[in-house]
Amino acid sequence: MIEFRNISVRYGTQEVIQNVNFRINKSERVGIIGPNGSGKSTLFRLILKEADPDTGDVYIEENPRIGHIRQHLKADTDDETLLEYALRGIPGLGEMEHEIHALEHQLSETRVDSDRQRLLKQIGDVQSEFEHLGGYEIEARVKISLGGLGFPVDAFDRPFKSFSGGWQMRAELSRVLASHPDLLLLDEPSNYLDLPAVEWLQRFLKNYEGTLMLISHDRYLLRTLTSLTVEVDANTATRYNGNLDFYLREREIRWSNLLAAKENQDRRRDQLQRFVDQFKATASKASQAASRMKMIEKLDEEAVVMPRRSLAAGYLRLAPAPHAGAEIVRLTNVDFSYNGTDMILKNVDLAVARGEKIAIVGFNGMGKTTLLRIMAGTRQPTAGSRSLGHKVQPGYLSQEFSETIPGEVSVYECAKRCKLGSTEKEIRCQLGSFGFTSDDITKPAGVLSGGEKIRLAFLRLFLDPPNFMLLDEPTTHLDLEGRTTLEACIRKYDGTVCLVSHDIEFVRNTVSTIIEISPAGVRRFPGGYDYYREKSAQLDQGKPTTQATVTPRFADDNSPLSAKDQRRARAQERTKFQPRIKALREKVTQAETKIHELEKELEKLSAVLFNPSPETKFGETNRKLKFVQDQLSHLTEIWERDATELNTLVQEQKAAEANQ
Repeated sequence: MIEFRNISVRYGTQEVIQNVNFRINKSERVGIIGPNGSGKSTLFRLILKEADPDTGDVYIEENPRIGHIRQHLKADTDDETLLEYALRGIPGLGEMEHEIHALEHQLSETRVDSDRQRLLKQIGDVQSEFEHLGGYEIEARVKISLGGLGFPVDAFDRPFKSFSGGWQMRAELSRVLASHPDLLLLDEPSNYLDLPAVEWLQRFLKNYEGTLMLISHDRYLLRTLTSLTVEVDANTATRYNGNLDFYLREREIRWSNLLAAKENQDRRRDQLQRFVDQFKATASKASQAASRMKMIEKLDEEAVVMPRRSLAAGYLRLAPAPHAGAEIVRLTNVDFSYNGTDMILKNVDLAVARGEKIAIVGFNGMGKTTLLRIMAGTRQPTAGSRSLGHKVQPGYLSQEFSETIPGEVSVYECAKRCKLGSTEKEIRCQLGSFGFTSDDITKPAGVLSGGEKIRLAFLRLFLDPPNFMLLDEPTTHLDLEGRTTLEACIRKYDGTVCLVSHDIEFVRNTVSTIIEISPAGVRRFPGGYDYYREKSAQLDQGKPTTQATVTPRFADDNSPLSAKDQRRARAQERTKFQPRIKALREKVTQAETKIHELEKELEKLSAVLFNPSPETKFGETNRKLKFVQDQLSHLTEIWERDATELNTLVQEQKAAEANQ
């Protein structure tokens, strides 16, 4: 379907790719990976004819309809709605619809049989093409994709230009997906998505039947969607006939082989160079020295080129965490609003213990970053309180780089401010250990690349070590190796971590607790990401629709319900809620009984320690006391969670019955 033949591309003096040859066949699902800046997006630009190769040709067979996400988005008119924008996903479809209407109007005005036959044929031809392009299904497909990517139904009629850049990119992705192209080119599609939207995208693309080319560092998408891999690195592209895991295995084998070949080549060059240096001035050996110089030149021409390894992977690390108390942070009845009217967070009660590794998940706009900022102390609650534990030192890494690092300050000054009193030599050594050269450290921080910014952010955390790290989308500018390295660092880190990330594999491999923010409030799941997905699905099964998400009636459906129908509807609502309410009440009662028993046991053990006898076994009694305290703490947390959920369900039942 697509063939790259001897492709070379140069930007100024920089060689991006050189003598690239590979082929993508119809219906193949290709993951394109490689370090940042290696030229992956250049392949897409060549396919889209947005760039021309300096040498070679790109052959595209069968003239496929291509779907890709544009980086510069613009509404047709100032009042164009989100839905109208998304419906323009197939070029010419709107014009075709207008043509059908115009031809039908002409047909209704024409009485001459020959003209009517001609118009009928034209209408048939245009309708066939319109149907082939999916014109009759496009609106339904667009609405499904908009909903799957997080847009509520009431947003469909809002002006497209009123959305932020990230949400506009979601709309662009939605219209591309809904257009069902023959060839789909996606460049980091998960960058603007939250975890639920990434999962929806994965399910959608799983069923896509065309040819898929996916540039991504997201291992979840690569593992589940692609069946072959193209690595773009060291000015070339290498095709691996397998998915991500196959590529990772084969890459290590290839790396070892290349390394061995390079070592042999370097050893041979050194031998030849020593001969030349020793005998080039000796008349009897001059011809042999000249011969060896030619051999050196040939070796230089055929030098083994090693793939670039990720800079971030080599330099990311975390300093040991300073000691802190048992409780890291506590939020009590926290509300937050940016404008004083719309509440982003409401009545949040949350405690984080030392050593916990937590991910905050939920749809964009639900307040994940806001919650992180409140815990970090960069935002104050509108109501309620935030209190830090004993000797807690937060370290906040924001996805908005300028929020924590001034763009006009030099890299050196950014580092120095984190470790006042250090000598220039010490600061330069630390900068070098994080991959910054002597030229880099004089740059303003604002001009750094994404990868350089993330390294500078982690350097700051290294120089001024926190024991409570709050990381907002830390993987955005990291490639595969960088993400794997950061995962290992977080797993080994002996402090407390709270993070927000759209990378499912990263979340799955780093945290042991999930905090979910949803319209229903904040829920805590004491388990990893897979446990959270399983448990939340169980909790949401059969859960009745709340008033905020009730499907609105159509405009012409205004007939009031009879009293009998109202009673029946209320009974149905009670039937929906009762099983879950009953189960929760039983759990709450059992927990209360057990808590009462443990409290009595705690009093008994404490009395033994306060009034010891000669027979008192202090070691054994202390162990029992610690065990009872741990059990009591665990049961109290379960009781609080279940009691809160029970109260929420009761209120929802009352609200649902009141609506009937």
